[in-house]
Amino acid sequence: MTSTPWHPLSVRLGHADFDDTLYEGVPDHLRDVLERWVHDTVNAARAEIIRMRLRIPAHPQMNDLYVLTSLNDFALLDVIDAALSEPHTVDHYARQALDTYLEVAGSAYHINAMRDGLEMRVDPTVTSAVRETVTEAANTTTAGSAAEHLTAAWTAVYGLDPDPSVSYSNSIKAVECAAHAVVQPNHTKATLGTMLGELKSVPHKFAFTVATGPDQIAVPRAMMQLLWDGQTSRHGKQTPTRPETLNEARVAVHTAATLVQWFVSGAITRLP
Repeated sequence: MTSTPWHPLSVRLGHADFDDTLYEGVPDHLRDVLERWVHDTVNAARAEIIRMRLRIPAHPQMNDLYVLTSLNDFALLDVIDAALSEPHTVDHYARQALDTYLEVAGSAYHINAMRDGLEMRVDPTVTSAVRETVTEAANTTTAGSAAEHLTAAWTAVYGLDPDPSVSYSNSIKAVECAAHAVVQPNHTKATLGTMLGELKSVPHKFAFTVATGPDQIAVPRAMMQLLWDGQTSRHGKQTPTRPETLNEARVAVHTAATLVQWFVSGAITRLP
């Protein structure tokens, strides 16, 4: 695929307009292609499993495959997402074809980096940067399970069924894992909160590659504070607990990705 969006000749000549807005759900021009993809990809046995996983009742006059492809909008996307989650149901070529259909039709979704489900389409540069951070964290022995938490945070906010609170919680865990060996290596019960206390009490013991003044750690600390203070569902109290919004969780996961990258790459260090 080319990086520049294709437009019809009439649009290129200025005789018509073209809407580049990404389509959420299943637009009419994509429905028949997705239905055919399910029919060509999912066999009867897997169709029954997917139907039960999605808690869809059987139909006395239709087989399971036709039940699944007769579903509307997001329910059809759930079927495709479920099929992708099973490694032996959909082969490489079928996944590649599906991704092409979704892209050329202007869908707001594509297959995720793990190739095991659908997620919201995000700017490729951003997606690539986060993916590289996950890989780097996975290869850093002192980063614990930062890669797993960052992946979970991304999936929970950009997946087909987003869960902002789960995403936000995993964003914090990802930073805690990546920062632990640098900020409080001898504190077995360290949290983002205790690490912030350390960074505030002895800032002179830390260095950041891009120093902005005497307090070299000010920028990373401010980002960690933003992440910590922004979690509204962490503790219960007298007033109702408010779960994080989708936009808050998206800010959190991108903030976390930046912090994780800084810690695992050595951009933030503890001085002797």
